[in-house]
Amino acid sequence: MTYSRFTGILSAMPFSERTLSRRNFLRIAGISLGALSLHPMDTRWNVPEAVRSLAIPDFPKSDLLGRNCTSDTNLQRGGTVPIMTRPDINSSKVRDAYRDEVFPWLREVSAENLNLNNPNQRWVETPEGYIWSPYLQPCRDQPNAPLTELPVGTSGFWAEVTVPYVDLIIDNPAPVSGWMRDHVAYDLQARLYYSQVMWINKIRTSDSGLVEYHVNERYGNPGDLFWADGSAFRPLSQDDLSPIHPDIDQATKKIIVNLNYQILSCLEGEREVYFCRVSTGIQENSTPIGEFAIWRKLVSVRMSANTAGASYDLPGMSWTTFFVGDGVAIHAATSHNDFGAVRSHGCVNCQPEDAKWIFRWSQPMVLLEPGDLTWQNWESGSTHVTVVDTL
Repeated sequence: MTYSRFTGILSAMPFSERTLSRRNFLRIAGISLGALSLHPMDTRWNVPEAVRSLAIPDFPKSDLLGRNCTSDTNLQRGGTVPIMTRPDINSSKVRDAYRDEVFPWLREVSAENLNLNNPNQRWVETPEGYIWSPYLQPCRDQPNAPLTELPVGTSGFWAEVTVPYVDLIIDNPAPVSGWMRDHVAYDLQARLYYSQVMWINKIRTSDSGLVEYHVNERYGNPGDLFWADGSAFRPLSQDDLSPIHPDIDQATKKIIVNLNYQILSCLEGEREVYFCRVSTGIQENSTPIGEFAIWRKLVSVRMSANTAGASYDLPGMSWTTFFVGDGVAIHAATSHNDFGAVRSHGCVNCQPEDAKWIFRWSQPMVLLEPGDLTWQNWESGSTHVTVVDTL
């Protein structure tokens, strides 16, 4: 994928002998600045439909979950994927999993029969059967006690989605961005997904007590604004951007991307300190070979392009590290879990935790405010990225 130039008090409530779970506590407590207030948000309290649509759902109970992420880039098909009886493309189908359906991620297993059309031979076991791992985004369900007002002296804050998905309600009269117009065209609910980072610049509390965040994109937004359930977001702190291995000679740091093996290595001198699988460009030369220097880093940015070779519009691309002048970057990807195979329009797609580690480890360093840095002294002050295509 490439980047265009830019473009109070807890009151009593009848629970009918229901247990107050950790999730429901967080969703009704709204803890902020030492104050507690009751925020009923579930259908059992007859909340109006317009409000219920914002509240995050009850996801399956499991430490690790998998979300059907195929609809992120395949809206017209609706994103259905098969659940199979065995980890085998030729086994019988249990049923189709629908758009954004979330499953307990029991374990990852190898395919029983090799599929030579793709190097990814990993399947995920769920309670219903097996799903090919590229179809499932690994995620967790970790709701938060939302802030009830912006931090003092700020115009907003960066926040990360910590649940499998959160629904969005558009705040502007009509959709502006391509991705939002597509969702309207196919009558699909607009959502953000686990690990995406967005800019929050307003907070309100609905009549039902639901704390809602005003969701913006600080960089690259053509005009779409949204409201979403605040409990789906964790505010970032400077610790999230704290440098990794800051005491070593920064000039010894380098990043190697191998197109043939679809891997990335972070080196300090000759010592490899980090390794991950990646997905680079499908088209030939879309991820250029050569040595480059990091020239810009952003906590999050919207990416879009509309050319014959690349047409896409994606919000909230987080932990973005640009190393080619026309917009090729290392960044988090939530639209697939096919790392280790070519997949992008040219960028180096990473699992979010990998992209964040690389962002923090590489030079130059970025402050939480403003969460964006363009570096002029590329040759001597930034980490170099070498892209190779070797066996």
